[in-house]
Amino acid sequence: MLKKFSVTNFKNYKNKIELVLDKPSNYEFNNEIVKNGCITKGIIYGQNGSGKSNLGLAIFDIILHLTDKEKAYDKYVYYLNLSSKKLTADFEYVFCFDGTEVIYQYSKKDPVTLVYEKVFIDGEEVISYDYNTQEGYTSLKGTENLQLTSELRTGIEKLSRVKYIKSNAILENNPINKAFIEFTDFVDNMLMFYSLDSNRFQGFNIGGDSYTQGIIRYGKMKEFEEFLREQGIDYKFVALDNNGKNDLFCQFSRQTVPFSEVASTGTRSLALFYYWYISMPKVSFAYIDEYDAFYHFELSQELVRLLKGLENTQVFISTHNTDLLSNEILRPDAYFEIEDNKISSLDKRTDKELRKAHNLQKMYKAGSFNG
Repeated sequence: MLKKFSVTNFKNYKNKIELVLDKPSNYEFNNEIVKNGCITKGIIYGQNGSGKSNLGLAIFDIILHLTDKEKAYDKYVYYLNLSSKKLTADFEYVFCFDGTEVIYQYSKKDPVTLVYEKVFIDGEEVISYDYNTQEGYTSLKGTENLQLTSELRTGIEKLSRVKYIKSNAILENNPINKAFIEFTDFVDNMLMFYSLDSNRFQGFNIGGDSYTQGIIRYGKMKEFEEFLREQGIDYKFVALDNNGKNDLFCQFSRQTVPFSEVASTGTRSLALFYYWYISMPKVSFAYIDEYDAFYHFELSQELVRLLKGLENTQVFISTHNTDLLSNEILRPDAYFEIEDNKISSLDKRTDKELRKAHNLQKMYKAGSFNG
C-alpha cells in the first residue's frame, strides 16, 4: 500500500508537497481504516484552487509511464509549475508490501518524458536509469541479460525502464523481486475517477465504458436497482438494445426509456459511483475527485461508509462537504486539509487532544484547524 507521496514543481505545487499516510494517531475508534500502520481511507479538503484535483493527478502521474491503462493526458496540460524556472517535476512514492518498503523516485519534463528513475527495495537501490546519459543498471535477480541502455531498438528509448523490466524480465522467486512485482501490480490497479465528468477516469481499465452498460455486463442490474431503492430512488430496470449494445432502461407503466434520459444528474452520478464501486475490491488505490458534488449530505455520508468497508483498497476522496467531518464516519487523522502548498491531517493541525466526542465539523468551521 501507499505510505507516503511527495511531488515538487507539478502544476500549482511549486514547492514540495507531501502526503503522509504512515503516521496515524493512537485513536481507539474507526480502527478498521488503519492497516499495517497506514491510513487506508481519507478525505481531502481545501479551498477552491488549493490543489485537491492536482493532488490526485500528481499521485496518478505514475500510471502514465508504468501502465497501459486508460490515461487522461488532457488533464496534464501545463504540467510544470508556471511560476518556477525548474525544468522538471520530481516525484517520490513510498510503498509497503508485507513489511517490505519500496521507494520509487523519478523526474519528468512533461507527462511522457522521463529524466531519471530509481527504485529502492528495503533500502537497496535495485534500479537506476538516467535518460540524459542513457546509462543505468538493475540488480534484480533475473535481469542480468536485460539491456537497459540506448542500444534498445528505435522507438522505445523513452520507455520507462521499470516498465521494461516488468514486461521483459523473468525474475527469480525471492523477497526483493516479490516486492517489485507487488509494486508494479499495485500501480497497474490504481483508479482515479471524476463524478463531474461522464465516466472520465484513468488507470485500472483500458478504454472507455458506458457505466450503465458496465453495470449490466457485471451482472449487477438487480443489485443496482436495490442499491438505489435503499437511497430512496425507486426504478425497475430492464436491459434492452440501444444502438447495438445492451443498455439500462427504466420500466414505467406507459413506456420504457433509457436510464440516462430520465434519471436526474444526482442519480446518474450515483450510477457512476456504483459502477466503479463494484470494481473496487480489485482496485489497489482509488482517488475520487469531487465525488459528492451532486449528493444530499446523508447520501454522501452513506457512500463514505460503503467505501470504508472495502478491506483491501486504499480510497481517498476530495470534497468541500463538511458534513462528512465526523468521528462517527472516520477520524481526525483521516481528514486532510490542503493549504499553502502543504497537506496535513486534522490531528496534526491543532494542539488540542481530539476525542471521539468532539464535533469536528463545528471545530473546522470555527477555525480550530487553521494550523
